[in-house]
Amino acid sequence: MEHIWHKLQDGASGENRESISGSGEASEDVLVLAIETSCDETAASVVKNGREVLSNVIFTQIALHTVYGGVVPEIASRKHIEKINQVIEEALEQAGVTLGEITAIAVTYGPGLVGALLVGVSVAKAISFAAGIPLVGVHHINGHISANYLEYRELEPPFVCLVASGGHSHLVVARDYGEYEIIGRTRDDAAGEAFDKVARAIGLGYPGGPKIDKISREGNPDAISFPRAKVAENEYDFSFSGLKSAVLNYLNSCRMKGEPVCQADVAASFQKAVIDVLVEHSLHAVEAFGCGKFAIAGGVASNSSLREAFERECVGRRILFFSPSPSLCTDNAAMIGAAGYYEYRRGVRHGYDLNAVPNLRL
Repeated sequence: MEHIWHKLQDGASGENRESISGSGEASEDVLVLAIETSCDETAASVVKNGREVLSNVIFTQIALHTVYGGVVPEIASRKHIEKINQVIEEALEQAGVTLGEITAIAVTYGPGLVGALLVGVSVAKAISFAAGIPLVGVHHINGHISANYLEYRELEPPFVCLVASGGHSHLVVARDYGEYEIIGRTRDDAAGEAFDKVARAIGLGYPGGPKIDKISREGNPDAISFPRAKVAENEYDFSFSGLKSAVLNYLNSCRMKGEPVCQADVAASFQKAVIDVLVEHSLHAVEAFGCGKFAIAGGVASNSSLREAFERECVGRRILFFSPSPSLCTDNAAMIGAAGYYEYRRGVRHGYDLNAVPNLRL
């Protein structure tokens, strides 16, 4: 914390700054320093008024975990400890601000890997105490949904959002900023988890999502008929374990018969099965709730075929479609800054007893 403390000493007093708008009226800007360490990305960002990204610094650990075929929690936590101060300092420098100019600090406190979360939470609490600025804990999924506000300044609740990532597959109605109703969720594997498992099974390696997205461009999505699961109890819920098992059964059958396996065809057929379900359930929810606005979020939302399918269907159904840039879909701190801003405006403040909650519910 030594370098960060020097930046605080060199900065202003920590009181909110007033800027003069073009009209000549005084307006108060809210600058949020955000920290995200829920999994294997060490990230920090400075976000202005919940919509403008002044900096967004990410140190990714993908190369470290690739050899293991997935994220190793202990390695992730140790690397966060090594990089967190450096990333925060770089975020402040790129934004051209000091800690003394920061209005509040926002940090992901769940869900995620407990050891990884604790690094971010501990540093955020230390900075909050040293700088005398409010501490705001942010739910990771709230962050993903709020990434849309950074891309689309005109977007306001209510709207329906699909959050699809390695750990989550949620259909959410955003009633207001930070106020959500979950209407559908996965009963087993999340969409991103299924992508990783299938990618490993067909020999593509980790991370599975981007690799399947790429190779699917070379395959025939109708080559293999894989199942599209429906959950009888809730028309908006998802289930991907059966699809994953169907892919594994297909691969085993080919091996037993001595038949060749076309990676591209398997990947494309699997991906289409996932996309068909996500699109059908999501847009049915949009029409049922009458929002007329639909957004996507989370790592899987960066999948090019998924984005194309949603855009095509939304145009046909006259639904406004919002999709953050791929860099804002994967874990980053700017989305936490956007969510943190609206939590701050709602009066949310956390004490220094804030703790990591790995299974935090939305």
